[in-house]
Parts: sequence; structure tokens; C-alpha cells
Amino acid sequence: MRLALLMGAGLTAMAGMPVPSAAQAPARGVTAGTLAEACALEARDLTSATAAGYCRGFMAGAGQYHREISMDRPPIFCLPTPSPTFEAAQASFVAWMRANPQFASEQAVDGLMRWAAATYPCPAASAGRR
Repeated sequence: MRLALLMGAGLTAMAGMPVPSAAQAPARGVTAGTLAEACALEARDLTSATAAGYCRGFMAGAGQYHREISMDRPPIFCLPTPSPTFEAAQASFVAWMRANPQFASEQAVDGLMRWAAATYPCPAASAGRR
């Protein structure tokens, strides 16, 4: 149901129609579990392609925000060089969420940061600066 509401909102917004009201949206916004559901879908039709795009956009936005805030404070995670592909990151996040369902009801960005910190820890010497 959550994924259907999320995808419905995305499709409605894409069509230029108004998005569902706050009364129809999940009370806390998108959860980590819902984000993982979107990331798990293969882009086989318009709905699943929208979900995959939402997943990648959310991950990219969170990553860019993390990079910016990490200029003045220790980073939460440190990506390896070369960085993983979106496909690899999506699959890793989905697998991590399935192994850690206790975090599924958290805000999506909180679950995503937990996954990133666990998957891409910073070396102790460079934790203060990237």
C-alpha cells in the first residue's frame, strides 16, 4: 500500500496533476522500508520505472547532501574509489534492509544513512576529513 501510494503520487506528479493531500500520505513520509521496496523493483513498466527513478533520485540527493555537510564535520560514510554503480548500491541497500527489518519504519534518509555507514565505513584516520 505504501509503495502504491508513493508510486501513485509520482505518476500523478509526472502527469502534471496534483499530488495526494497530506491526509492521504504516510504520516511520517517515506520510510526506509518503502524506499527499499522501490529500489527492489526492476524498471519493467511505467510504475516500476518510476519507483527505480525515485530510488536513484533519493539516493543521489541524500549522497549529495551528505557530501556537502561533510565538508565541515566528519562524514557518516566514505565511498570507495571507484564509487559503486547505482545498480550495485540499490541491490546492496535492498539486501541490507531485508537483513535489518528493525529499521524499516525509520525515515528513508535515516535508514539509507545507516546502510551507507555500515556498508562504506570511513577509515579511522580519515574520519575527520574526506
